[in-house]
Amino acid sequence: MTDLRIVFMGTPDFAVGILNALCKEGYPIVGVITAPDRPAGRGRKLNQSAVKKYALEHNLKVLQPTNLKHPEFLEELKGLNANLQIVVAFRMLPKVVWQLPELGTFNLHASLLPEYRGAAPINWAIMNGETKTGATTFFIDEKIDTGAIILQDEIPILPNEDAGELHDRLMDLGAHTVLNTVARIKEGNLSTTIQQNTNDLKLAYKLDRETCKINWNLPLEKIHNHIRGLSPYPAAWSTLFMNNDDLVVKIYKVEVEKTKHKLQPGELIFDKKELRVAAKDGFIKLKEIQLQGKKRMATEAVLNGLSLPKNAVFR
Repeated sequence: MTDLRIVFMGTPDFAVGILNALCKEGYPIVGVITAPDRPAGRGRKLNQSAVKKYALEHNLKVLQPTNLKHPEFLEELKGLNANLQIVVAFRMLPKVVWQLPELGTFNLHASLLPEYRGAAPINWAIMNGETKTGATTFFIDEKIDTGAIILQDEIPILPNEDAGELHDRLMDLGAHTVLNTVARIKEGNLSTTIQQNTNDLKLAYKLDRETCKINWNLPLEKIHNHIRGLSPYPAAWSTLFMNNDDLVVKIYKVEVEKTKHKLQPGELIFDKKELRVAAKDGFIKLKEIQLQGKKRMATEAVLNGLSLPKNAVFR
């Protein structure tokens, strides 16, 4: 049985769920590494990461390096005398950092590795229509998400679940996976599995604006998966052409209606309560949307204040 001294590295809310589970279990967190404060909002005030806020509330030592190879940071990190490092939703570590602790550095990834290596595994799993995903712990090596797997837990992806809902369930599952991993490391009861690389592995590329744009020419199911896989953030979007102008609309929640029709993809059927967009094999009913410069709202509320011309179309 090994006495642990843990350094935790992470930034967003997803990482807070894991850090909280470790603290509740009583594991000694000797330091927390997170992103530097960033200017945000109209006033450009410095904004602390979710992990930093949690760490300060629980009197944990916080380090916020801008350069993970800087000698001053490395000395401070060594001074914590940690023998295990845990990484959740942080940036890529240089070898000089991840090889530092005696018991290694492991990462939690929100997919069933080796599938969906990369920055956005939760989004891409839904966008690609997967019916299951999971949480994987693995020891970090020189490449991204390629190290030896320690533990893996699986959950189903529900038919209408969006990325935000799956994120929360994976955070809970990930906490369970991390706690089991730490327990095995503490007991010295550890075996790992080398990841197998094949040519058909699906990757979780970083999302960008073009990736998030809706293609109304795709089949109904693929459009549905695209929208829910990007909701609530960064959100799928399309351009609404009306009154000789283009209006960007973010789309958060929809329902699917599979039926035959004679409309072109992107054409609309609407009244004061409902807005449906034609796809090849049916309609996407828009339930929650956000017009450019406005707040996210129920579509019915948007339609009450918007005069749509008959020839309006998504494109």
